[in-house]
Amino acid sequence: MWCEEEAGPFQTLPYPGSSWQPQGQPQRQDHQYLRNGTAKLLTLLHPATGQVRVKGVENCPNTVLPGWLKDTLGEIVKSLPPAENWFDAQLNRALWHRWQQDLQQCFELPMHLPPLRLLLVWDNLAGHKTPAMVEWLVSMGVMPLYTPLSGSWLNMAESVQRILKRRALEGQHPQSPQEIMDALEAVARGWNQNPTPFVWAGKRAARRARFRSRLHRCGASGASTFRTLQRHHKNALSSRK
Repeated sequence: MWCEEEAGPFQTLPYPGSSWQPQGQPQRQDHQYLRNGTAKLLTLLHPATGQVRVKGVENCPNTVLPGWLKDTLGEIVKSLPPAENWFDAQLNRALWHRWQQDLQQCFELPMHLPPLRLLLVWDNLAGHKTPAMVEWLVSMGVMPLYTPLSGSWLNMAESVQRILKRRALEGQHPQSPQEIMDALEAVARGWNQNPTPFVWAGKRAARRARFRSRLHRCGASGASTFRTLQRHHKNALSSRK
């Protein structure tokens, strides 16, 4: 599975960052800057390994993204193990239909399906659902999975883009879009030297679950306690009277 997302636009302005300053003398950014254009970052993330493939662009119309995506996904599919050893037509069609079961908008699958090689998670944009783009993805054995509206948090490429942007631009004042693109691509190369895998419901989710299991709800409200409250039974109350 791979996740695709476009980050930006990033402007040529000073980006705030953390710093150590004497008390009463906060770090100040220049209030004047030149609007020399913007830059965006095209990103493909492999969550299982944390590897990213990025490209900096000044804009991202429908004529830019498909070309880069076809070249990059084509390289990824070619690097996968051959599928002839396990290919079965009926099983393969069942796999394609399985991933279409819960989709709100299903596209028609062709009669002759290539082996399902890769899942692509990306946003539910009109440019991502053009017939030419979908037909090319299917021909390469790529199943597109579109995140629902207001559900971009389901795309893990959003997370890695925030990390790359913070490492590349915080505390910097780029003077041109090319400088922004070079910084983002350089940080991505450094990230790939020691990437971090992305896992849904990982250790952090397990810590939250353990924390919630130790709480005791108080009635029908949202309040909780770390110890059980003593309950008074009706019989005990009547005996006291």
